[in-house]
Amino acid sequence: MTDNERTTVQTYVPRYQKQVWSDHADELDMSQSEFVRTMVQAGRQDFDVPSLTSHSDENSETSTEDLEERILDVLNQEAVLDWDDLIERLVADIEDDVDAALGRLQDENLVRYSGRDGGYIRTDNE
Repeated sequence: MTDNERTTVQTYVPRYQKQVWSDHADELDMSQSEFVRTMVQAGRQDFDVPSLTSHSDENSETSTEDLEERILDVLNQEAVLDWDDLIERLVADIEDDVDAALGRLQDENLVRYSGRDGGYIRTDNE
């Protein structure tokens, strides 16, 4: 097998996660495979994905600083974490943040869950 020869990688994710990734890939005009490859490489190598870095450098810097703070907080709680455990903790934190934000948005009647549409929708678009 040469370095450039392609091979298959499979992963199993919850149905809702696949849908989120699929929607995001569609927004970026990418295939699901291309999206997953790009996101994995972006996470591993910290390179810019042009279509994802359209926000200002100031916002990017703030996001990086926020992430660095979160990493330090997690490592303060757990002295040693391998890569997978660190990612798992950070993702769990993000999921908690998303859940809290969705709760606030639902309380403010800005979004609601639609079983018919299979996900959250903005109520001001109805």
